[in-house]
Amino acid sequence: MNRISVFLAEDHAVVREGLAELIRREADIEVAGEAGDGEETVRMVKQLKPDIVLMDIAMPGLNGIEATRQIKESLPNIKILVLTAYDNPEFISAMIEAGAVGYLLKNVRGKELTNAIRSAYEGESVLHPAVARVVFSQLRNLQARPQHEKPDVLSGRELQVLRKGAEGLSNKQIATLLNIGPRTVQTHWRNIFDKLGVYSRTEAIVYCLKKGWLNLSGEENARE
Repeated sequence: MNRISVFLAEDHAVVREGLAELIRREADIEVAGEAGDGEETVRMVKQLKPDIVLMDIAMPGLNGIEATRQIKESLPNIKILVLTAYDNPEFISAMIEAGAVGYLLKNVRGKELTNAIRSAYEGESVLHPAVARVVFSQLRNLQARPQHEKPDVLSGRELQVLRKGAEGLSNKQIATLLNIGPRTVQTHWRNIFDKLGVYSRTEAIVYCLKKGWLNLSGEENARE
């Protein structure tokens, strides 16, 4: 069985130790390495190439936002999952725009964290639906791009799946609303990733928001 490798970027040693102990209890997850500052995190992640980086925001030297940007520029396939004490919407938006696939607070339960790691590994967005709607709406407003035309590269159904994902819906919820099977939704996401050259639903949504292809205030017209 392939195990999910996780790198721990956290400046508090006691927190890193607790996270490492939590992860080692899981049969399908392992600790690839750890660092206590942003610069060391970037250097070691480039060297070790883990599947997931569990990233704090407030770290000495280089903060988690800039560390995320640098990692994603060099290794776009690595998933960054934020674990922080800060619930400021500006921090959340900055981390998502930098390339993070999800954002968790440090009061999260152990089981929720390990499940979030698995979800991030599969390319899913790890955001509470209410947070997702606020963050993606903020990013859309910041870009302020008009929606003149839809991308030829994506079908209408794929745009529908993207929009529902941006609203924070799970694959199961998307399947119910669009009257299709959950596996069909997964297939749409895989096709979207391939077409856009991204590695997660969060990256796909942010990409389309920046292009002005995704409208969060109205329904997309389906094109088969």
